[in-house]
Amino acid sequence: MNSFASASHTHSTALPFSPLRIPTEDLYPRLFDAILEQRINADSRFTEDSLKAMFSVSRADVRRVLTQLSHEQIMVLRVNHRPRVAAPDPNLIRQTLHARRLTENTLVRLACQQPHADGLKGLRSLIEHEQQAVEQGRQGAAIRLSGEFHLQLARMAGNVPLAHFLATLVPLTSLAIARCGHSTRSRCVWQEHVALVEAVERRDAAKAGMLMNRHLDQLEQTLLGPDLKHCAVG
Repeated sequence: MNSFASASHTHSTALPFSPLRIPTEDLYPRLFDAILEQRINADSRFTEDSLKAMFSVSRADVRRVLTQLSHEQIMVLRVNHRPRVAAPDPNLIRQTLHARRLTENTLVRLACQQPHADGLKGLRSLIEHEQQAVEQGRQGAAIRLSGEFHLQLARMAGNVPLAHFLATLVPLTSLAIARCGHSTRSRCVWQEHVALVEAVERRDAAKAGMLMNRHLDQLEQTLLGPDLKHCAVG
């Protein structure tokens, strides 16, 4: 489950935000949602100072979130260069999806062994928020919450190293989905998540594994289908 534009910089292009004051802990989802909604993209010019002013947070907070996004391969940070949003290439997307398939097949079966009531409740809450985001047209939030569903399901499995590994894969997948734009809006992903939770709750590992494979098959078709070049490198 990664640095951003001084409003006073004469060569910066203003980012599409209104100044607002947000709790520090909300900075990561707000910035990530903006990236997933393509309000901040690979062509955007920004600095840490502009984000600091925009969100009324400290530079340390901005730097912390940008570093996190960098670790997740969402941001590219280089010394003496502006931060920029990454543009994953098709080979990286293909490798990431392959790694997710191997990892999540194991994790979902582990989750079926001892499904916890609190964990299932948390997954259903995430699905509810994901559905609301879809219905309200908040595409960035919907994509991010969809990824968080997979990470929370992984945590339920009880294998910390595998869950941690998946957390290095999901954000990059989310970025690739966002770059596909219209092709992802037709899929009711939250409904696929409902079916997964029901299978886990019944401890039906075979059904859960089948549903996860089908879910990832559809994701792969979205990202690596005929529109691959447009989606991946847009």
